[in-house]
Amino acid sequence: MRWSDHAIWWHVYPLGFLGAERTALPPGEPVRHRLPALADWLDHLLELGCNGLALGPIFASESHGYDTIDHFRVDPRLGTEDDLAELIERAAAKGVRVLLDGVFNHVGRGFAAFADVQRRGPSSAFADWFVPEGDGFRTFEGHERLVALNHESPAVADHVTAVLGHWLDRGVAGWRLDAAYAVPLPFWKNVLSRVRDKHPDVWILGEVIHGDYRSYITEGGLDSVTQYELWKAIWSSLNDANPHELAWALGRHDELLATFAPQTFVGNHDVTRIASRLDDPRHLPHALAVLFTVGGVPTVYYGDERAWRGVKEEREGGDDAIRPRFPATPAELGDDGIETQRLHQTLIGVRRRHAWLVRATTEVHSLGNGVLSYSLTGPDGERVAAVLNFGASPASAELPPSSWRVEAGAATIEAGSGRVTLDPFGWCVATA
Repeated sequence: MRWSDHAIWWHVYPLGFLGAERTALPPGEPVRHRLPALADWLDHLLELGCNGLALGPIFASESHGYDTIDHFRVDPRLGTEDDLAELIERAAAKGVRVLLDGVFNHVGRGFAAFADVQRRGPSSAFADWFVPEGDGFRTFEGHERLVALNHESPAVADHVTAVLGHWLDRGVAGWRLDAAYAVPLPFWKNVLSRVRDKHPDVWILGEVIHGDYRSYITEGGLDSVTQYELWKAIWSSLNDANPHELAWALGRHDELLATFAPQTFVGNHDVTRIASRLDDPRHLPHALAVLFTVGGVPTVYYGDERAWRGVKEEREGGDDAIRPRFPATPAELGDDGIETQRLHQTLIGVRRRHAWLVRATTEVHSLGNGVLSYSLTGPDGERVAAVLNFGASPASAELPPSSWRVEAGAATIEAGSGRVTLDPFGWCVATA
């Protein structure tokens, strides 16, 4: 197994987490050395059972981090390259790998190459970095401040290759490629093959919302993509008390696992938090049980381990509620949401004891009447099962006859028969 098969990420949006200013610092303002403070959260990450720190954008940008103006410079609102090096070093000392978030589909209008094109026009050395369109240049999904790069340009491919290698040389373990879905697959194949020549152990995750997930692996050369289909099915099926939707999504998920291990999640920096998305808080354990039992590479979004709430809104500043500032130290979290954190620890513990789950497929045993049960089988015959009662009435389900032991949740499993009895909204994760 590769190191990435053992990875469970704690995902942080640094600009929000560390309370950075909303927009770039004015010229002459002193650097804010905030990044090293993240090292104070490494023990919290490890206590959860995670072993990877997935950082949102940290490079110099105009506002929210996804409008990059310099891929080779840490945003002064967060610190310096030395600050990042210190964080990576302290993480490595605790066995924690660091993932960076790279935006290579588009740049901010203050990006030096684009500023040069605006100043010099067609005579600019960077003229082929951007795509003329109408009276200006192509942008990302209509966002005027986000100028799309020309992925047909060899110079752009060279630039992205250089950026990825620069930070990998400094100890980063992998990359999340923002808006990977908007970039042609041959571009990724070209760039990533060159990067892997020097860094064969790198793990590359692409943001892909819909489409043919497998093509990003087989044709683009990525290792994984964001599993939005499963994310949607988890909360939607629970809200509708419709286990058939989740079972269908698990079938789709199993097909992907034959090719790669998707990144699985119930929350991230772009979506309403799971505790707010679910109509009934009694369904939160069900969502977590699925996340930590099915195949894939799980990620916990900071604050979700404490059942923090936050709704994404489609307006300027509409992401603020889901990208909040965290306390300065773990002790300042207090006991609010501590039971949800303990549940994370329990479920991640089950996963740690069954590392083969990363590529395991599900076998459904009960489906209907608001109930879903499934199991996964390891190479040595070990089994992990999840049994979920979506509804407000007691229910029963079936598992294959075995000596099941309940590891999390609560249920009665009849010895020998595999019959499971669940309370309203009951659930359990069991092993055999």
